[in-house]
Amino acid sequence: MRTARGSVAVVGGYVVPIASPPLDGATVLVEDGVVTAVGTDVVVPDGVRVVDARGRWVLPGFVEAHAHMGVAEEAEGWAGQDTNEMTDPDGSALRAVDGINVEDEGFRDALVGGVTSAVVKPGSGNPIGGRTVAVKTWGGRTVDEQVIRYDVSVKSALGENPKRVYGDRKQLPSTRLGVAAVIRKAFVDAQSYAARRDAAAAKGEPFDRDLGKETLAAVLAGELAWDQHTHRADDIATALRLADEFGYRLVVNHGTDGAAVADVLAERDVPVIFGPLFTSRSKVELRDRSIAHLGVLARAGVRVAITTDHPVVPINFLVHQASLAVKEGLDRDTALRALTVNPASFMGLADRVGALAPGLDGDVVVWSGDPLDVTSRAEQVFVTGTEVYTWDRTARDGLGAGRVRERAERFHR
Repeated sequence: MRTARGSVAVVGGYVVPIASPPLDGATVLVEDGVVTAVGTDVVVPDGVRVVDARGRWVLPGFVEAHAHMGVAEEAEGWAGQDTNEMTDPDGSALRAVDGINVEDEGFRDALVGGVTSAVVKPGSGNPIGGRTVAVKTWGGRTVDEQVIRYDVSVKSALGENPKRVYGDRKQLPSTRLGVAAVIRKAFVDAQSYAARRDAAAAKGEPFDRDLGKETLAAVLAGELAWDQHTHRADDIATALRLADEFGYRLVVNHGTDGAAVADVLAERDVPVIFGPLFTSRSKVELRDRSIAHLGVLARAGVRVAITTDHPVVPINFLVHQASLAVKEGLDRDTALRALTVNPASFMGLADRVGALAPGLDGDVVVWSGDPLDVTSRAEQVFVTGTEVYTWDRTARDGLGAGRVRERAERFHR
């Protein structure tokens, strides 16, 4: 079983498919969880629920490309903190999916902000943090029923975080040199491992598997992206150097000082998942952070996405970060792409999510108005055609209130 699938026709709204021009008075038709038509002349089949979106905006569900919901559970303290396994600098055998609790409040918050897909990642305490996983933000009896794709990327960290964690223990890596050395050695070992494995397979001989080296071999083979936590421009240079050495597909995560090397990133076509934007300069590598840097990157030709790094910034504020980025110089169309098709593309999910187009998942959000207007809100959220969040304007004596479709309603009749 997978995330529940439904059928719905959202009609009469101002539809912004993202991957194609906006349409006024259009219909988005979802059948059995999949978008089957988008246009102004769509015929709605008999028996399909019709939602009147006149006067409202209709967009695909947003994609959060860098989150920790479910592994960094809110209001749970140490008992719900599974973001970092900080006992070994090389966590390549770790998988975020093994620590996700789908009842974490962050999943409900995501729906409030129109976020229907998220890539959940281990944290940045280790040079190599482990495998990430892409999930729907609603729908499963278990996390596995919400998985969009298990094999997405591997989280890695440069800069202050790993050198602080292990430096405090007086062990490798306590410097930037050491962090890079841990990553470099792990890849060299993985190259040797893959050669031995392939030679054994060619001869039909048995071979002892190593889960961490299998993960890194998959990165080297191009099967997994390399999600590089890095803020400062000098650390971005190290990320590029390592990617050149080993030939893997690099995605810069955070990149808050990336404006200083925007032309270099653009020349190499290295995408940046930028953010979080609503934070203070809480450490040295953030002292030059600026929301305006996102616009600088985009204008230089860098493909960008926006992240909350939830729970660093609550995931329902993802769209508000885009709004302020527009205020500080980001093109508004680029801002919407940075919430949808871009993160889907960076994470290898564009065949499922990120736009409203036939064949993609029926993740549709009806907004009260332009989502980049901070007074707008997500009023109806559909995940694979099933309404999972509703804003009731009449609740609380006209103040309004949101309601998530909860577990008991999903699976018990």
